[in-house]
Amino acid sequence: MQYDILLIGGNGFVGRALAAQLQLAGYSVLIPSSHPAMGRELRMLPKVHVEEADVHDFDELQSLCARVKPGGAVINLVGVLHDRPAQPYGKIFKAAHVDLPKNIMTAMQMHGLKRYLHMSALGADSNGPSMYQRSKGDGEAAVKASHLDWTIFRPSVIFGAQDQFINLFAKLTKLFPAMPLANHQAQFQPVGVEDVATAFIKSLTMPKTIHQSYDLVGPKIYTMREIVELAARKAKTTCAIIPVPAFVGYLQALAFEFLPGPTLMSRDNIASMQLPNVLPANGIDALGEVFKISRRSLEGI
Repeated sequence: MQYDILLIGGNGFVGRALAAQLQLAGYSVLIPSSHPAMGRELRMLPKVHVEEADVHDFDELQSLCARVKPGGAVINLVGVLHDRPAQPYGKIFKAAHVDLPKNIMTAMQMHGLKRYLHMSALGADSNGPSMYQRSKGDGEAAVKASHLDWTIFRPSVIFGAQDQFINLFAKLTKLFPAMPLANHQAQFQPVGVEDVATAFIKSLTMPKTIHQSYDLVGPKIYTMREIVELAARKAKTTCAIIPVPAFVGYLQALAFEFLPGPTLMSRDNIASMQLPNVLPANGIDALGEVFKISRRSLEGI
């Protein structure tokens, strides 16, 4: 069977929202996943097919692209948040943010596919202060150098009912009566997951979005402290926030990196916070001005 859309990274937080919207819009969707059992709710969508595949294997990637209809599109949402320190970035970031997009685009060209939607990140910059930002910046450069009909999306922190950002702080405020918080003045402009998904879908039928990059942000800027306070209110708990110097946050992140289980915060995350994660002063509110989307607020989560 051939599909309208190959959705790479479709089994994640953003991917599940996007797959549901694609289904509603009438698209048939193929989602490759190394953990297909995690996408149980996706299996309830009749036009969405999840199957086991390793997108980092080029032969499998070619096989997947061969199953996209002529005139169909490939959407790449793959992103990772943590890696071991290296210059300019480690192997995990390189594999996910640079090598994979290059391989996807090569496989697309081999099968005559042109339309490619790419998930980057606000602040992506090949010369940025963090490994994450630099790897995302190099990924964008590779996309722009291709001969495909590409569109790049650069969201701020993405929130939603199942996000790993607000929910993390909500859990922490339940566990601890007080929270030492470094970089408490770091700024973010969180954007709703459904709004991000809608922008992706609208771009599929908007030729003017080809060869364009769009910053995706919510309607309001928050400091890190304000986000944690909001998370505490949502969790119906109280948590005293204790601002601490940046070097304390660095030491906390270093400790988190060596604890068992998933990394909650890394030194690279701290480096990313050196720059405000908000719409640039001369930036365009793409959700409102280009895609005509009424943006959801963080308070309405």
